[in-house]
Amino acid sequence: MITLTWHGGAVAEITLDRPEALNALSTKMAEELIRVCGEVAASRAHAVVLSAAGAKAFCVGADLKERNGMSDADLLAQRPVFRAAFGAVLGLPQPSVAAVHGFALGGGTELALSCDLVAAEPGAVFGLPEVSIGLVPGGGGTQLMARRVGPARAADLVLTGRKIGFEEAVALGVVDRPAPSGGAREAALETARAIAANSPVATRAAKRALRHGAPLDLAAALDVEDNAWRTAALSADRREGVAAFNERRAPVWPGV
Repeated sequence: MITLTWHGGAVAEITLDRPEALNALSTKMAEELIRVCGEVAASRAHAVVLSAAGAKAFCVGADLKERNGMSDADLLAQRPVFRAAFGAVLGLPQPSVAAVHGFALGGGTELALSCDLVAAEPGAVFGLPEVSIGLVPGGGGTQLMARRVGPARAADLVLTGRKIGFEEAVALGVVDRPAPSGGAREAALETARAIAANSPVATRAAKRALRHGAPLDLAAALDVEDNAWRTAALSADRREGVAAFNERRAPVWPGV
């Protein structure tokens, strides 16, 4: 249900691999996502791509067939697993890029927004339709969408539950890397390779600064940035980067 592929050792690709169910998230799939993300987080990967198998969907959210027979107690028991799964993607220390094609609804949109960057292609459809079935987005959708597009635009999407197509998603800023038809995965891999060419110490520290500084006031956010700068500045990567620049060669990063 979740597969892990390595591209040259520096880029890890995590694939949602349940195409017969449009990659709907079951409890078992969520548990596998937690395990694989943990493996990647502990690795020396420089960047991560989150992709999906099948032609129709990135992910259509929670498996409602599985939930149909659940009691309230069953649903509450599933909740920590789902929170941990979305948190595992959001918490990856490496920069991450989602490769979205087809439907990315509910948890699918939330998984994409849990990545640092989103690549998508024409035909991609995003949405947080949870209110239409009596729920609230629970994989970070209300918070991540608001941080992406602003509170008012997020309210429009969350409270109406409406779906948005590729062009509107690009215009709103839900999609960072527009790709040609059939090209979302390659655009995500290309972006991940570009990230992976840089210092892994620096890119991880920069990710922390971007994530942790965003909700803070400017003075506090600049302290977060300073801590990230110090992490990179005192690393072997910084020494290698400066030496490589002066010697006019490609750096060989010592890394994390």
